[in-house]
Amino acid sequence: MAFRVALAGFLHETNTFAPSKAQMSDFVHGGGYMPMARGAEIIAGGRDINLGIGGAIRFAESAGWDTVPVLWAGATPSAHVAQDAYESITSEIISGIWDAGPLDGVFLDLHGAMVAEEAEDGEGTLLTRLRDAIGPDVPIAAALDLHGNITDDMVRAADMLVGFRTYPHVDMAETGRRAAEQLDRLMRQGRPDAASCRRLPFLVPIAWQSTLAEPGRTLYELVAESEGRAVQSTSFFFGFPAADFPGCGPTVVCYADTQDAADAAANRIEEAVLAAEAALAGTSYDPDAGVIEAMRLARTADRPIVIADTQDNPGAGADSNTTGMLRALVRNGARKAALGNMFDPDAARAAHQAGVGSTISIALGGTSGIDGDSPFEGRFTVETLSQGDLVAKGPFYGGAPLNLGPSACLRIDDVRVVVVSRKAQMADQEMYRFVGIEPTEQAILVNKSSVHFRADFDPIAETILTCTAPGPMPISPASLPFRHLAPGMRLEPMGQPFAPPVEAAQ
Repeated sequence: MAFRVALAGFLHETNTFAPSKAQMSDFVHGGGYMPMARGAEIIAGGRDINLGIGGAIRFAESAGWDTVPVLWAGATPSAHVAQDAYESITSEIISGIWDAGPLDGVFLDLHGAMVAEEAEDGEGTLLTRLRDAIGPDVPIAAALDLHGNITDDMVRAADMLVGFRTYPHVDMAETGRRAAEQLDRLMRQGRPDAASCRRLPFLVPIAWQSTLAEPGRTLYELVAESEGRAVQSTSFFFGFPAADFPGCGPTVVCYADTQDAADAAANRIEEAVLAAEAALAGTSYDPDAGVIEAMRLARTADRPIVIADTQDNPGAGADSNTTGMLRALVRNGARKAALGNMFDPDAARAAHQAGVGSTISIALGGTSGIDGDSPFEGRFTVETLSQGDLVAKGPFYGGAPLNLGPSACLRIDDVRVVVVSRKAQMADQEMYRFVGIEPTEQAILVNKSSVHFRADFDPIAETILTCTAPGPMPISPASLPFRHLAPGMRLEPMGQPFAPPVEAAQ
């Protein structure tokens, strides 16, 4: 008899220091995710895209599951999820699963670093409420982001938590498949595995979490190698270091046939991460130094010099509209340079009203109130216009159709700017091409991203530099004004331990 399994998803990565909250409309539209979907829409829309739900759907079909798709929702990273949106989506997922009738299992596509206005542990609260609704005997498995801040409530309420093993996240669908495969095994097994969780004592800047470089590459090779024999599943979560609540930080979660085997696997991975602490750092440039170095390298390079505008990464909750890197490009006379994406609906509207070939005087970007940032006032030539439709063909977005709203390529001197009306992380070459910029022909590319862009830009880049223009996601968590972090958590590798402010501790 086929297993009857409910499918649902709720994804948000929350930067509690970011300028804009996630509203219900953000989940309806989806941003870089697919739009909100219900029932059969989940199967039709999710099957062939690089998301956890996609891998789960494909496994379910191959395994012959009788699936009950309920609700799937995801929104671009930002500040807290508005409480009405959190409650509406959470309640619909739980009631939909309850109304589905008898189930053999539940598969959830989650992020792991969600903070709502009144639920600091967004996934832990969701999972606990779901467990209370369906009882102790129905196994729950979840696919999670490598940046998940895994809490005790999440481990207690779920039977299986499975994390990505790549950053850039090219294995989102593969992780969904692995989680679904584990759920299938648990349903056949008829009992839960032994679980072991370890919390690491330091935060890791996201710019240095890439699994394309060391030590991330070797750490995740160890994670994969640790499965086998009695050990069923191993995950290491770097965590998302801009969430001001006690559960923020890296974790190891392992499942095995016995508690001893689960503990041994968790201990092995924990020891490796602790040994790599000093290596989990990197080199960054201020905007002018980074542009000057990029210009120097570009003189003899055959391929673009790519700069990560890491502190304005919309994938970490930024608004993708700070102007520090644009100022540095113009100020230093950069040539054959392009920057994307600048989120500014008003500027895009002005470009469309003026038309191709026109020159417009505007104040571009700089509207998020970031210290040290302000709108860039200048005269721009409107080179091309677009309604914002594209297919992101690279390995991160995995062929997802995106709509960035009315968009334009604006040029000032020899610097071109991709201006969009909807936020999405610059992580795909097509996000330049849709407004007529061929990325491979540029001398310098400035991407508002931290790591995800590497999946599609590493193959075309001569080298990659990381710059720290003013933005809401400081490269080091030590720069963030934490108040509720776990006492003693080091604010960066080899850094100082967190001590709560006196007023916060009372």
